[in-house]
Amino acid sequence: MLTYPELSPIALKLGPLTIHWYGLMYLLGFLSGWVLLQVRIKSLKLNWTVDQLSDLVIYLILGVVFGGRLGYVLFYDFLVYLQHPLKALAIWDGGMSFHGGLIGVIVAISLYGRKNQRKFFEIADFIVPVVPIGLGTGRIGNFINGELWGKVANLPWAMQLPCADSRFVRYCNGATTGYSLPKHPSQLYEFFLEGIVLFTVLWCFSHKPRPRMAVSGLFALLYGVFRFIVEFVRLPDVQLGYLAFGWLTMGQVLSLPLILIGMLLLGLAYSRKNNRLRQTSTSQN
Repeated sequence: MLTYPELSPIALKLGPLTIHWYGLMYLLGFLSGWVLLQVRIKSLKLNWTVDQLSDLVIYLILGVVFGGRLGYVLFYDFLVYLQHPLKALAIWDGGMSFHGGLIGVIVAISLYGRKNQRKFFEIADFIVPVVPIGLGTGRIGNFINGELWGKVANLPWAMQLPCADSRFVRYCNGATTGYSLPKHPSQLYEFFLEGIVLFTVLWCFSHKPRPRMAVSGLFALLYGVFRFIVEFVRLPDVQLGYLAFGWLTMGQVLSLPLILIGMLLLGLAYSRKNNRLRQTSTSQN
């Protein structure tokens, strides 16, 4: 068994200013994505300038932050935030919803595309290969924050949580000494699947010519599958619990549409490609 290291969620204090690791992980994700998108532009000779990319990234940051926080408030803890609306501003304490952030990004892409005369999936297929970088750094932020732990596990990499740390009272049944039962480090599972694996697959897949919507479809499908699987070992949010059957979580409910949408986009992308090939073949004959 492993023991959770003594990690403080606070990276730095400068007088009244407190800088949290959670926020720094998001910043790292955005900066890494911006750099990798420049690499994509150069290596694939895409029709994007650095200024256009910088404008797009600003739209995406706003979409992720506002959509992610609003999604968490609405999907996971609405009644608490209804009673204490100012708590919704405390993003540094954690509480960001991927599915809310996705909706925010969809809105951001739509607004940017309308303003700059670019089609939605032209933009989406361009950016989604680097999205897993942000997902991965966000999961590291969850790990440092000491949140989103999994169920009890008897595995060599399962982690015991120090009960003296007030963040882990829930997992220690109120005890303030000793350690909790070992837990699945589900944040690290998601870092591996949603970050490393998803990035590798999408980066390689998108570096060959693909029909429009295919890259976005593959992202939606794989993220939905990975998230659905990890939810089986991740504890549900305490305020929600399991929604049905003693195992169905809100994360799984929100991931099912993604899986279906991903399959639909892939099907449409390749059916359109095949139709174009048939039309080209017919016209040549």
